[in-house]
Amino acid sequence: MPPPALSFEFVPPRTEPMEQRLWQCIRRLAPLSPCFASVTYGAGGSTQASTYATVLRLRRETDLVPAAHLTCVGATREEVDAIARSYWEAGIRHIVALRGDPPAGTADYTPHPGGYAYARDLVAGLRRIADFDISVAAYPETHPAALSPEADLDNLKSKLDAGATRAITQYFFDASTCLRFLDRCQSAGINAPIIPGIMPVSNYEQVARFSALCGVAVPAWLRRLFEDTDENPELRRIVASIVAVEQIRTLQANGINEFHISTLNRADPTYAIAHILGLQEIGRSILDHVADYPEQEETSDEREAETNSDTAGRTEEGASPFMLRTMFG
Repeated sequence: MPPPALSFEFVPPRTEPMEQRLWQCIRRLAPLSPCFASVTYGAGGSTQASTYATVLRLRRETDLVPAAHLTCVGATREEVDAIARSYWEAGIRHIVALRGDPPAGTADYTPHPGGYAYARDLVAGLRRIADFDISVAAYPETHPAALSPEADLDNLKSKLDAGATRAITQYFFDASTCLRFLDRCQSAGINAPIIPGIMPVSNYEQVARFSALCGVAVPAWLRRLFEDTDENPELRRIVASIVAVEQIRTLQANGINEFHISTLNRADPTYAIAHILGLQEIGRSILDHVADYPEQEETSDEREAETNSDTAGRTEEGASPFMLRTMFG
């Protein structure tokens, strides 16, 4: 079986140690030449500046194709449009368009009075600005806020009809879940590419809690695989890699050959998965002045990255794919 095409998701840093870890991760993974590298966006736009700076640095200092997450929350259309135009002028062509989460401490989403209400509106706005490559989110197990699975598919179709290029799915653990979803999409007349999102499980208990919030089923076999691994990080990494590779290989056997992996800014799990799948380094794409930083196991900064990004809590409607989203866009 040939190696699949992979893309990677990174989390924008909020502290200096997190920034060092991010760029150590990018340096390690960039030679694998992913299709694109997305950078997430915090709830309520809380990492807007960091997301923007990271995306532009990826553009300047690497050969990677950056994809900037952009949301509707807490901004007028004019403000969102200005960010989009800045990206276009900087050479950024790929946007991951999401509705986004309300700021921390706010339970319900309320569209900004002068803003884009939902992801489909943002997609249409981006299309008016420039010829962006636009990704949106899809939910194999149905978004928790959707009125029905059919309504969820209608929402996905509306985003694609508004001009999105592709969808990236919420993470899942049973490949059959994704395959059934793709069958439903085809039956609903959705023909755009849908990229499965893969979430390597670096912390089982945390992922199990998030999954309960966002409607992702955690199978009993996964729990059993991670039993008695709390004090054995090396075994956890091995199990996480095997699970992700098995997901991808099963989907490849059914004709799917592109996947989006959530790195959580930790290079080793993603690199191991890519290696097992047969991907090889093509070339160095990071400038030599980007320092190598030692990767540490489950530091406080890594836990912080997992719990405060739009990816780890699935607290923002959006791609990644492999992510944990709770809001309907």
